[in-house]
Amino acid sequence: MRRNLDLIAHLLTQGRCDSLTLDWSKLRYHHTAAVRAVLIEQFAPSTVNQMLCALRRVLKEAKKLKLMLPMDYTDAVDIESVRVSQDLRGRSLSQTEIAAIMRVIKADVTSAGRRDAAMLAILLGSGLRRSEVVSLDLSDFDSNTGAIIVRGAKGGKDRTVYLPSSGIRAVDAWLKVRGVKAGPLLYPISKSHRVMQRRLTDQAVLYILQKRAQSAVVNSFSPHDCRRTFISNLLDAGVDLVTVCQLAGHASPITTAKYDRRGEVAKRRAVELLHIPFDE
Repeated sequence: MRRNLDLIAHLLTQGRCDSLTLDWSKLRYHHTAAVRAVLIEQFAPSTVNQMLCALRRVLKEAKKLKLMLPMDYTDAVDIESVRVSQDLRGRSLSQTEIAAIMRVIKADVTSAGRRDAAMLAILLGSGLRRSEVVSLDLSDFDSNTGAIIVRGAKGGKDRTVYLPSSGIRAVDAWLKVRGVKAGPLLYPISKSHRVMQRRLTDQAVLYILQKRAQSAVVNSFSPHDCRRTFISNLLDAGVDLVTVCQLAGHASPITTAKYDRRGEVAKRRAVELLHIPFDE
């Protein structure tokens, strides 16, 4: 929200003010309407709506502090949110695609092959965001239980997730290459196959997945698609939405439900569980 307000302040003052130096109480409808119009041209609808939420909230504080007349406040916040398309973003990976990618990775007998297998196992087996994956340290992983402690996750809260036994084996195989020295769980690998003892970057995760998808002749996918796959697979396996929400680190099951990419097949399979006592 601070970044959102900084950006709006820059727009209104051509970079002269930020969120702390702009006098928000001076904003009127023509200002907020102009901001909305500019944001629509530059950002996705969901991002624009988040920024407008920040704007409305700070104006509400100005009114409550008697810095802004109620009528001026009412007019200034009378800007509509941007309608968000109902088309679902991203996709989930099929088991055939996952198997094809893993075959390619397992065929790579270098250190990068072991590292990439562990990384994909964590992404698909725990549903972590790529920023959370690269932030993991060796001490955050328990090989005995498969527990992974995600520290300072989105929202500033720590949480614990678990890898399936197959995922544990993939990470253990990487640790035989990585060693047991304290530090990041995943390391970059040089072109000469040398393990570099520093943290992997977010962008490197995306690049690795794109490279492996291309080698496996699988349509390109993002790290967040792995997260969608994780959530969809758990829901398809019958895990309740609240538990999936906790594993995904979402604040609300409503957010988790938006990641469901099972589609029409899951709906069809669900109604087949019903029985209607009708015989011809």
